[in-house]
Amino acid sequence: MRVRLAIAYAGIAVEIREIQLKQKPMQMLALSPKGTVPVLQLPDGTVFEESLDIMRWALAQNDPDNWLAFDTESENLIQWNDGDFKYYLDRYKYADRYPEFSERYYRHQAEIFLVELEGRLIHNPYLGGSRCCLLDVAIFPFIRQFAAVDSAWFAASDYQHLNNWLNGFLASDLFVSVMAKHPVWNPETMLF
Repeated sequence: MRVRLAIAYAGIAVEIREIQLKQKPMQMLALSPKGTVPVLQLPDGTVFEESLDIMRWALAQNDPDNWLAFDTESENLIQWNDGDFKYYLDRYKYADRYPEFSERYYRHQAEIFLVELEGRLIHNPYLGGSRCCLLDVAIFPFIRQFAAVDSAWFAASDYQHLNNWLNGFLASDLFVSVMAKHPVWNPETMLF
């Protein structure tokens, strides 16, 4: 989702190929043997396999509001999001697959990150300050996933600034534009 947001914001036309992760096409695996999404192949054959790399590539093409202008502290927050927070988010979402601890335990561990985000949003409308930047867009999809695990709990939580920030993204034209459903790509019936 964060790649789609960055590409749409940058106004770059791409062909989106929706795949089923349980049936990864051989063409995709030839581009990216690790078999994770997203994958972006440029016309010159260059392949990007990491979402942040794709986001940075898109923003290097066109960044009208200067989303790329953020500091090292923000980069560290993205790393925290993609590392420890995602680790606990996955376990919170699928607690039955990780019976070593309870769902509540995993949620509590993930909340350490939420406390940091809430603290930033008390004084500013965005995580990086007064305007949206790569930091917000890189983290937003993961907070959306977290909130969806128990939406009633999240809405009633002490994270009201984070709730407002999330709801602002969910209501944005940019988010709505990237949420259009695409048919699953079938390499046998479509040209590659």
